[in-house]
Amino acid sequence: MSTGLKKSPSNGHEKSSTSKEQQEKINEVRRLIGPLPDRLSIYCSDASVARHLTARNWNVKKATKMLKETLKWRSEYKPEEIRWEHIAQEAETGKIYRANYTDKHGRTVLIMRPSCQNSKSTKGQIKYLVYCMENAVLNLPPDQEQMVWLIDFHGFNLSNISVKLTRETAHVLQDHYPERLGLAILYNPPKFFEPFWTVVKPFLEPKTCNKVKFVYSNDPNAKKIMEDIFDMDKLESAFGGNDTVGFNINKYAERMREDDKKIPSFWTRDSHPSRALQPILINELPSAPINLQSDSDASDKERAENSPSLAHINLESDSDASDKEKVENSPSDGVNSGRGGGGPVDNNVLDSDESRNGAVGTH
Repeated sequence: MSTGLKKSPSNGHEKSSTSKEQQEKINEVRRLIGPLPDRLSIYCSDASVARHLTARNWNVKKATKMLKETLKWRSEYKPEEIRWEHIAQEAETGKIYRANYTDKHGRTVLIMRPSCQNSKSTKGQIKYLVYCMENAVLNLPPDQEQMVWLIDFHGFNLSNISVKLTRETAHVLQDHYPERLGLAILYNPPKFFEPFWTVVKPFLEPKTCNKVKFVYSNDPNAKKIMEDIFDMDKLESAFGGNDTVGFNINKYAERMREDDKKIPSFWTRDSHPSRALQPILINELPSAPINLQSDSDASDKERAENSPSLAHINLESDSDASDKEKVENSPSDGVNSGRGGGGPVDNNVLDSDESRNGAVGTH
């Protein structure tokens, strides 16, 4: 488990110390990104940059490209502005919700029930998934950056399967929430899920697959596996635990509304002293241009000449084109807010790279 961390909205935990080489790479990514508007600057904590670097094996060019694409997505999709009232209908059946406890490593727990899918709207499903991810990050303890997914396959059938939605969901979760998944437990998946998993695996990065654990209640070792990870008195009986209360939409709605009240302060620079080390705001730079194109091989001069004005953030991701070509020829439309999928299975095993916080039974 990570230690010596300070809370930040990227949830962002700030490492109090990193190796000299790692810090140099973090600084280089930040230099390539350049100055940012307030919320995006707050998002780019050292911990956030480090997660993107980890997801790309500390390759500065690849991590910079990944981070720029995430910044573009966040600037257009605005996940931090989603509130309970926007997605309450999607949440009614308890298909995804945050447990009111963490695992033994302090990781936030998201419970998912694919058979409880209640929507055919891809846009609505992905919006609710993003809300749940943001809420899970909001509630991470100060010494933890990752979460656990508990997927209950009770009642799951063939109608719940969608390869397309799974692929779209993988795009959002792996590309925009790197290093957030510590462990995914697939609890009692049916036999017919196995060929589907074979189809899905190519969409996932290998280290993500290593975080997925299949657990069957009729396996003699199942109880031991769950006991090693969870407090059994808090764990729901559906997963072999002792808690028989289950999901209550009214109580959950109250919890989420209270969490929503925390969001504004969570994204306030003044409430996070660690932000002092982050890039300065655009309005603190009288004339410096913003260059957020993903071709990190371009020279400083080329980036300055071809970057857009302060009024526009260019986060184009075509790393094969030159900076000038990307500025002149890139399409003006942004990320489709409906991109991705929140289908019942779509929310199960998706993230980026290997856990840095000691995921149990995943390696």
